[in-house]
This record gives sequence, structure tokens and C-alpha cells, in this order.
Amino acid sequence: MSLIYNIGILAGIQPEGVLRVEGKEQGETGILENAWLRIDDGRIADFGPMSVMPGPDRASLDACGGMLMPGFCDSHTHIVYAGSRDGEFLDKINGLSYEEIAARGGGILNSADLLNRTLEDDLYAQSMVRVREMMSKGTVAMEIKSGYGLNPDAEMKMLRVIRRIKETVPAAVKSTFLGAHAIGRGYSHKAYVDAVIGMIPEAAKWADFIDVFCDEGFFTVEDTDRILTAAKGLLEPKIHANELAVSGGVQVGVKHGALSVDHLERTTDAEIEVLKGTGTMPTMLPGSSFFLGLPYGRAKDFIKAGLGVALASDYNPGSSPCGDMRFVMAQGCIKMRLTPIEAFNAVTLNSAYAMGISKDYGSITPGKKAALILTEPSWDLTRMAYQYHTPCIRKVIQ
Repeated sequence: MSLIYNIGILAGIQPEGVLRVEGKEQGETGILENAWLRIDDGRIADFGPMSVMPGPDRASLDACGGMLMPGFCDSHTHIVYAGSRDGEFLDKINGLSYEEIAARGGGILNSADLLNRTLEDDLYAQSMVRVREMMSKGTVAMEIKSGYGLNPDAEMKMLRVIRRIKETVPAAVKSTFLGAHAIGRGYSHKAYVDAVIGMIPEAAKWADFIDVFCDEGFFTVEDTDRILTAAKGLLEPKIHANELAVSGGVQVGVKHGALSVDHLERTTDAEIEVLKGTGTMPTMLPGSSFFLGLPYGRAKDFIKAGLGVALASDYNPGSSPCGDMRFVMAQGCIKMRLTPIEAFNAVTLNSAYAMGISKDYGSITPGKKAALILTEPSWDLTRMAYQYHTPCIRKVIQ
């Protein structure tokens, strides 16, 4: 369509050049009631009040009073995996922790074993089910990580599948090499870190980013520093940090200019201080807190300190088997005490920034991609978080 009119609420308006919001600005967004929006060549061309609307044509869409907003941007997922880990769900119910399951050879290693046995076409088909699910729920951009291969052949297989997804769907897809997700079977710790470094040149042909699980029981600050140093100039860094312990991952991520540091369930004031004045986006994953019973990130404290916060789903088989960004937004409000607008900015503009695409996604701004959610009538941002399970999406525009 070329024109959407009778928009009840046009939400998420930002001036050109705003790539992220921080501090008090995270609690603000432009809203226009009773509006229209024009699309040219798949991009937002203009918008305004109905009182000055251009004449509709046969390509126009009547919003019927629905809310029009930027689509969700999910900057942290692991949706290329094989099978399921529902057996570990029972282990969790019976009291085993994430760390205990991993120590018994489960967790990430279980996913790696199954992925290594899965044909590439089958892996693509299974992953596309999750991609379509996310898109149907309003996600218009997603970052997808490797990390369930844990050897050179399987990691590259994952990256090829992510590239195939990117070429298949209208959603924006960014790819991250996460070879350093766990120590691969048959490797010593040092040998596997060396192997990850050896994979970087080939991974750089397929991926946009590199990530390291810098946390207790996985990779140390020294490991992370070695890996990111080897990747300099080839892949932009993002970091898993502070999920299981205060790991130093935030600090080493900032040292290497990481685009985002993700998880942050366990942080101190030192992490807040080191992030000030940097280009690194703190990204919190409330789905993991919900599923694993971990603390929720200190999002409110980060914002009070003048930082911006992104929220993402962490969709994966072991610690957050859900890619519904409305649920992520709701948890931001319910568990992290964000206002609906703070949470909205966290799952749109700031999460777009956290995958390097906020020039094109995450807000209602002329020139940006018309990657939008149109709701049924009478919805607003507060109701979207409050009634987070009630169907409300009339159309996802990509």
C-alpha cells in the first residue's frame, strides 16, 4: 500500500538522526493521534494528521482506528537449533540449576550433539518455523547466533543456514558467530579457544558480529580478550556477560568497542559506570530471568544513570524458549518496572541500535524502512504491555 489512514495512534515518532535513546529520553516518544502515513518504495515517506491527509487511492489501507508502530527488533536470539531440550525442562522443575545441567554434559552441549547429527536442509526447515513464528508476532528484524555447533564444520553450517534465512525472509537478519558458546566436546579449554580463533577468518565470510559467552564456567575475560583481539577488523563484537556471575564481560566488551553487552542479570554499579559515554548498548534478556529464575536486570538503574537499555528475547531451546517480543516488553514493565514507553523504546529503537540497524529500523522516521505493526482498533502502548497475551496485531508490514 502507498497510504495508511485513519490511524488511531501513530507511535514511535523520532526525528531523523536519532539512533538510540538514553536516560530520560528512553521514557519519551512521539505520538500522533488520528493520523496518516505514506510509504514510497518500502520506506516511510511522510505522515501527519488526518486534517491534512493526501487523497487515498486504490493502494491505500484504512487503519480503522488501530495503532501503527515500528515493528519489534530482536537483537539477541539463538533460533537456529535442532530438536528440543524439553527433557531439561523437567530437570529444572526437579531443582537442577542451569550450571548443574551444563556440568552433567547437558545444556548447550546437548544442542550441539543434535545439531551435528542434523542435515543442513533439515536445520534450515526447523529454524524457519521459529522465524515465521517471530515474524507473525511483529518482529521485523532479528539477530541470530551460531554457537550450537562447537566445531568448525558445524559452526559454519549454522552460519550458512542463517545466511539462507536472511535471503529468504523480508525481515532484516543479522548473523553472529558465537563459536565461544561452550567448550566443544573433545577439546581442552585452551585448545578450543585456539580453535575458535582459527574459525574467525571463515566465519567473517558469513557473519556480521562475533560474540563470546564471558561468564562463570564458560569463557574467562582473558579468553574473551584473545578472541576479540583476533577478530579485530573482521567482525564487530557483541558479548554475553554477567548472566551467571559478575564476570568482567562488560568491561572487556567496552574495551573492544562492543556494540552491545547482553544478559546483565547480575551487575554492579561498576558496570554502569564503565558503560557511560560509550557506544555500547546494555541489552537485557528478561525471558532468561523468567525461565531460569534468575534476577532481572537493573534496567531502571541503568536508565537513571543516563544510559539506554535494549530488551531482546534470547529465544533458545534451553533458557528462553519464546520469541514473543510483546511478552519481553511486558516483562520489562512488570518485572523491571519500566514504563510502557521505556519498554517500547527498548524493544524497537534501542534493540535496532544493538544490532547496528537503527538507521533503517526502530522508529517512525521519514526515510526508514516501513517495517511496521498495525493493531486492531483501540490499542495503545500501555495496553500492549498490560494485555500482553491478547491478540491485537492486525497486520505486520515489511
